Amino acid sequence: MDVMTNISLKQYTTMKLGGETRYMATADSAGDVVSLYRNARKENLPIFVLGGGSNVITHDEVFEGIVLLNKIKGFEVISETDETTDVKIGAGEVWDEVVEKAIGLGLQGIEAMSGIPGTAGAAPVQNVGAYGQEIADTLISLEAYDSKTDTIVTIYADECDFSYRNSIFRDKEKGRYCILNITLRLNKAEPKPPYYASLQRYIDENDIREVNLSVIRVAVLNIRSEKLPDPAELPSAGSFFKNALVEKWKLEELQREYSDIPNYAMSDGRYKIPTGWLIDKAGLRGYRSHGMRVYEKNALVLVNDSATGYDDLAAIREEIVQIVFDKFGIKIEQEPLELSR
Repeated sequence: MDVMTNISLKQYTTMKLGGETRYMATADSAGDVVSLYRNARKENLPIFVLGGGSNVITHDEVFEGIVLLNKIKGFEVISETDETTDVKIGAGEVWDEVVEKAIGLGLQGIEAMSGIPGTAGAAPVQNVGAYGQEIADTLISLEAYDSKTDTIVTIYADECDFSYRNSIFRDKEKGRYCILNITLRLNKAEPKPPYYASLQRYIDENDIREVNLSVIRVAVLNIRSEKLPDPAELPSAGSFFKNALVEKWKLEELQREYSDIPNYAMSDGRYKIPTGWLIDKAGLRGYRSHGMRVYEKNALVLVNDSATGYDDLAAIREEIVQIVFDKFGIKIEQEPLELSR
């Protein structure tokens, strides 16, 4: 277990902004995690768990605590039936590599989440999802260190309080748990229609007659490459804003003025409206301010061209939020988590 001091967080987050952390430690096992938390408690230091850094925004002030890099590995089939296979995955595994391994085993359920950056342990935190799939669909349980009780606990899917891009881990129990591994139940079956609209459009436009798991993966990766910049070339945090959720009356109000407004019915009776569409309709695609830019190929994405600090990001975020609210009466929300002092 390595512990480093005074480390710049710019090199550990894909937006390439932020200050330093007083301490940074790498955890390769559950034992490392427990030791770090217990030592931090003795020194009265806060801990922030960091995976791939693709969905985290850091402030400029020094974080007077420990950033824990979760590097716990593992990919193990633990049980199976004729129809399903349960796989236990270390929290530090790269998510896209997990998807690739699952497809290699002929397991269905997460193939549409190909290309999502970050680690497996981060997936339940915001209930990651794409193209009609989300982690809540396949997660059975997870093991985590509970900093409140100083124990390792098992948390089942129905205890995670999953909703759109949310869970107990970024809501009411934020900061309490460090996820050690997750267990998914995947199907021994090829994908079947209906597919997510943009995925079906890709299949149709490319005249794909036979759809399997590998075809879905290639399609998703190609779609993503057209819409999302490579953070190694253009610093960003992927989709910066959550898609908007509105009540039926609000959707009907908007449809009277915008008959073409895209929307998707949610299980809770609300409707999801693509925030990229809202930002685009507000005339902000390609908008530049404070060294930041709304990505021309996907208005959900903010790119760091020359911003030097968190205040630059906060400024353009507030400008976009206000402009969208003034035009549509919808207050859009940031998706990435924030590490602040």
